[in-house]
Amino acid sequence: MDRPTNPDRDNALARYDSIWDDYFGSLEGRGIEFEEFGASLQEAHELKERLRKAGAVFRNGEASIVKGGLSPACVACTGPGGSRTFYLSLACHRNCYFCFNPNQQDYDHYLTHDYPWEEELEDFARQAGTSACVGLTGGEPLLRPDETVRFFERCQVFLPSAHTRLYTAGDLLDEDLLRRLAAARLSEIRLSVKLDDPPAARERVRANILLAKQYVPAVMVETPCIPGTYDEMCEVLLFLEETGASGINLLEFCYPFHNWDEFAKRGFKIKNPPFPVLFEYGYAGSLPVAGSEVLALRLMAFAFEKNLNLDIHYCSLENKHRSEIRQMNERRFANDSLFWLDPEDFFLKAAKVYGDDREPTATMLQRAGCPERIEDEEERSLLFPVRYMPELSGSPVQPVISYNVLVAKEQGQGIREVELEPFGDDA
Repeated sequence: MDRPTNPDRDNALARYDSIWDDYFGSLEGRGIEFEEFGASLQEAHELKERLRKAGAVFRNGEASIVKGGLSPACVACTGPGGSRTFYLSLACHRNCYFCFNPNQQDYDHYLTHDYPWEEELEDFARQAGTSACVGLTGGEPLLRPDETVRFFERCQVFLPSAHTRLYTAGDLLDEDLLRRLAAARLSEIRLSVKLDDPPAARERVRANILLAKQYVPAVMVETPCIPGTYDEMCEVLLFLEETGASGINLLEFCYPFHNWDEFAKRGFKIKNPPFPVLFEYGYAGSLPVAGSEVLALRLMAFAFEKNLNLDIHYCSLENKHRSEIRQMNERRFANDSLFWLDPEDFFLKAAKVYGDDREPTATMLQRAGCPERIEDEEERSLLFPVRYMPELSGSPVQPVISYNVLVAKEQGQGIREVELEPFGDDA
């Protein structure tokens, strides 16, 4: 049936389109280039279907894809809160053009000053359960080997059952330090493989992977998938398979809002759209680089084709964002019947109608016994639980899905709408 026009609904959707337009315009005004809209979506979809048929496990609505096992730390990262990563300082002997750290709060200060990790670790221990996961990153923690060992020793005091992990570039490891880390019961070490390193540096990290396997239960590589490196990354996977390493985390390569010249001269562009939902995500302020996700999926397909035993996890930027949204929203879920916590992207969702659709919708909701709804006279909208959407089936009403986050307000906490999504035939 032909649906009547609904200017209130159209205007509401247009507001969010305008926000996206302003966002793109502001970035393009700074010289940042985007790929053509949706350019890589079809290839990514086809690769995901191949991986699904091969037996890959999809988590968080395809934002996280797993071949084989998954580190407890990765499970906890997008879990209900039993994971925390600390740093000693942000000092590092590397100078990677794609480093996120300059976006950290008080970055300049913590380049030369210690972060108060010990008191925060003790606070976390009071809140976390026995299944907590604790990580140490940087900067480069191994610039201060004694303090690194002390961190994990303190973990054993505050959280003796925790899964502990260390992030390091890997080139400062030696056998004595690994012995000390093993004595502090380090559970997992994640080393970086930088494909733009000179051969000698890469060989040193490879040698340390073999050495670490003698002392640490789980030895992993964590590396961004930089477009144009398929052949080299296949070699990395084969090497890790030969060494018996525990696995590899393939990260979506991101632009961290600085050093755009370095990205541009390499011909990189930003994925378009960069996010499913536009929001001021706190994860180090970054944008996904076009082609990185497709590369990660191709590498996983290669691993399946070669029957590698290596555990592989593709961790997209969206996966990190979903972890952030979960931490914001999950505490609302237990005591709210109006909003639904989507288990894939963790936004709080409700259905919404506008203008002349409000009255027939209210009648249908009342008939269905729905007590939870909010009418906004200024916006000319009616908000109600998603679970009552079937009651509107066959009617000319044009609902949308409202995406929301829990935010702090002067009078406590409140709900903020961040996106509207057309529903049904209009989606």
